[in-house]
Amino acid sequence: MPDTLPELSPTEQRRFGRHLVMPEFGQAAQRRLKAGSVLLVGCGGLGSPTALYLAAAGVGRIGLVDPDRVEETNLQRQIAHGHATLGRPKTESAAARMRDLNPDVVIERHDVYLTEENALDLVGAYDVVIDGTDNFPTRYLVNDACVRLGRPNVFGGVLRFDGQLSVFDARSGPCYRCLFPAPPPVELAPNCAEAGVLGVLPGVIGTLQATEAIKLLTGIGTPMIGRMLIYDGLTLGFDSIALAKDPACPCCSLPRDAIVLRTERMVCAALPPGGSMTPAELEARLTAGEAFSLCDVRNPPEWSGGVIPGAHLLPKPELEALLQAGAPPPDPFAGHATVVVYCQAGLRSAAVIRALVEAGHDPARLVNLEGGFGAWRGPRAAAAPLAATG
Repeated sequence: MPDTLPELSPTEQRRFGRHLVMPEFGQAAQRRLKAGSVLLVGCGGLGSPTALYLAAAGVGRIGLVDPDRVEETNLQRQIAHGHATLGRPKTESAAARMRDLNPDVVIERHDVYLTEENALDLVGAYDVVIDGTDNFPTRYLVNDACVRLGRPNVFGGVLRFDGQLSVFDARSGPCYRCLFPAPPPVELAPNCAEAGVLGVLPGVIGTLQATEAIKLLTGIGTPMIGRMLIYDGLTLGFDSIALAKDPACPCCSLPRDAIVLRTERMVCAALPPGGSMTPAELEARLTAGEAFSLCDVRNPPEWSGGVIPGAHLLPKPELEALLQAGAPPPDPFAGHATVVVYCQAGLRSAAVIRALVEAGHDPARLVNLEGGFGAWRGPRAAAAPLAATG
């Protein structure tokens, strides 16, 4: 943040009048917001309300990191997008709505995945980072980059009816790895596509993330450093627990320049019978024209958002019902000698393979796609040049 704070224009004086009349906030805090910058990693359920409220509050510069495009299944909770923006990049859709709220905000679109190669450059360009991701590998990259560069990380998580919120800042408190040194096994970490999420829940947690970012930029209040908020949407209960810094943390116990960013690879604690295949191996075999079947065990709404070419849709609940009834599963299992089974992240497909083997199917012909469709799609997401719009 610059030493000299920018002045507020007459338009900004009117727009932010409800801020300016508060003695705890006033001109000084509003000018700090205008001088400040936030990197938002993810423009989905958590990122949507966070992006809108940060723009409306007057944060001067906001970076949006997300390679995905708007899908119809997003609209149940991702309120920055709408039917008019279906198929468009999420950063573009969110930026248009943010500019409508505040034409003066500078929005920098990063239509890319956060990776080991770009994380330090992206995180280092902003004062505060907000983690709006829905997967553990990216979550650990956000944490490690923030620790190395000395940036506060406003964390949020949602699943079904439950939410979590904290601010991880290793300079004065714990980091994310102090609590969770490594990702959990895949089968213990379903994402929202697999387990579901109440549509309003990201609005609750995302709005609180925006609140914490505003407090960090302006210096008002007490941020959630060293504490975690636990939210139960069914009882409307809020609990706060204290978090301790781990002196043996694999990240923040190291000298900052010794921290090396590595993409965490999630694995199954109990590997399914049969083999496994990486997305790169699958692509090579498809390119070579090898004959095998592809079975997509996701739900139809997930299928409509993208599919591996040539796959058959057989949702996990339908397949399990066939097995319980003793009926033979339909194609693709009756066809080629090898069947590659995939879901969104590798959890449901592993369970399907176990169920098939228990029902008497030969494990030698069943192959699980590591990381599922999410890992397959990752390298294929369009990466646009970084763009800034005011």
